[in-house]
Amino acid sequence: MEVLAQTPRVSLASFGNTAASSLKRPVFVPSTNGASPAPWAKKDARLVLEDGSVWEGRAFGTQGTALAEVVFNTSLTGYQEILTDPSYKGQFVVFTHPHIGNVGINFGDMESEKCHLGGIIIRDLAASVSNYRSTKTLDAYLKEQGVLGIADVDTRAITRRLRDTGALNGVITTDLSTPVDDLVQQTKSWSILGKDLISEVTCSEPYEWKDTTEHEWEFNPAVQEKGELFHVVAYDFGIKHNILRRLASFGCKLTVVPADYPASKVLEMNPDGIFLSNGPGDPSAVPYAVENVRQVIGKKPVFGICMGHQLLGQAFGGETFKLKFGHHGGNHPIRFGPTSRIEISAQNHNYAVNPATLPDDVEVTHINLNDGTCAGLLCKPKKAMSIQYHPEASPGPHDADVCFEQFIDMLKAERAGAVQAAVAA
Repeated sequence: MEVLAQTPRVSLASFGNTAASSLKRPVFVPSTNGASPAPWAKKDARLVLEDGSVWEGRAFGTQGTALAEVVFNTSLTGYQEILTDPSYKGQFVVFTHPHIGNVGINFGDMESEKCHLGGIIIRDLAASVSNYRSTKTLDAYLKEQGVLGIADVDTRAITRRLRDTGALNGVITTDLSTPVDDLVQQTKSWSILGKDLISEVTCSEPYEWKDTTEHEWEFNPAVQEKGELFHVVAYDFGIKHNILRRLASFGCKLTVVPADYPASKVLEMNPDGIFLSNGPGDPSAVPYAVENVRQVIGKKPVFGICMGHQLLGQAFGGETFKLKFGHHGGNHPIRFGPTSRIEISAQNHNYAVNPATLPDDVEVTHINLNDGTCAGLLCKPKKAMSIQYHPEASPGPHDADVCFEQFIDMLKAERAGAVQAAVAA
C-alpha cells in the first residue's frame, strides 16, 4: 500500500503575530546599516487626540494633515457607505471591526457622489480585494478623494477612550516633524459645535430623482413596482442615495431641493408630502432650516430622518443636545411604543431631541433601548413623523423599512381626506 506524504498541520497561534502577518503582502522597511530589511511596515502617520494621547500608525490614502471630531462606528460591514455618508462631514471614523478594505470600492454602493468624512482610523488594511463588484482599492479611492487614512493602530483602545471621555477632536497627519504639543493645541482650538456643515454638503439647485432600489437588492414586497403614486419634495441636508431609492421604490416622484430652499416655493409645488433628510453637524446651527420646517408642518405630511428628526423636534418647539459619543453602528435596538415592536437599527448621529422640551401634542413613538433617548416622534395634528435612525441603511438591517410604509400611509390618508372634503364641498 502506498503511503502518501502529508504536510504537517501547523497552528498560526503557535507562531504568534509572525505567522499571521506573513499572510499579508510584506512591506519592508529599508535597512540603514546593510542588514536585511525589517519585515514590517514603517509607521509614518500619527493620530493625536485633544487629551494628548498619540497613536502611531501606517499611512494610506492621501498625505497631509486633517483636523476633525473623532467618533467610532461598530458596523461589521459597509465601510464604503460610511465613507460616502454626508452625515460624517467634519469627523474621523474609528472602525471597531478590525479588517477594512477587503471588498474594495464599487460605484453601486455609493451613498453620495464623494467621500465626506475627514479621515478613517483602522486596525488592519486588507492586503487584497476579493469582491466581484470592486473596481478599485480603498487606498486608491482615498487618494482620489484626498482623504487620509491611518492603519495599524489599536482601535479597541481608542474606542474605549472615546466611550470614557466622549467624542474627542483629533489630528491625523503624515508630517512627523510637527511637535505633538502643537498638534494638541490645534485640536483644542477647533470645535464642531455651532458649525453649519449642512451648507457644505447640500445640493446647489433642485433636481429630480428617479432611481429605485435595484431589482436584485429589493427585499420588501410592499413596494410599488409600477407607477408614481405621490409627489414628495425632499430637503437635502446631506441626503443619502439609498433614502431616495427607498422612497422611489414605494412609488414616490421625488424633487430634491437645497437645504435653504424657501418653504413658500416648496408649498407652491403642491407636493403630496415633504421629506427631511439626514445631515451632518449641530442641528441648532441651522436656524434657517428649522424655520423652513416650521412653515411646512401642518400643511403637508412630513417625514424626517436623523437630522430631519432633530430639525422637526426644534420646529415643534423642542431642544436638541449633544450625546457623549453619539450612536454610530448597525446594531442599535429600538422599541416602537404603540406596538412594542423591536427594531434593530443602523444609526449615525451625535445629537438627540430632548423629549421634556416638546409640546403635549407631540408623541415620542420610538425609544433607543441602549440609553433611553428619543428615537422617533409623531404629531398627528401637524401630520408629521420622524425617526432618529436609518431605515434605508445599506448594508444594514431591514427592520425599520416599515417607516417608509408608514409615511406612504400618511400620504394616502391625506389624499383620501382631500377627496372627501372636495366631495362634501
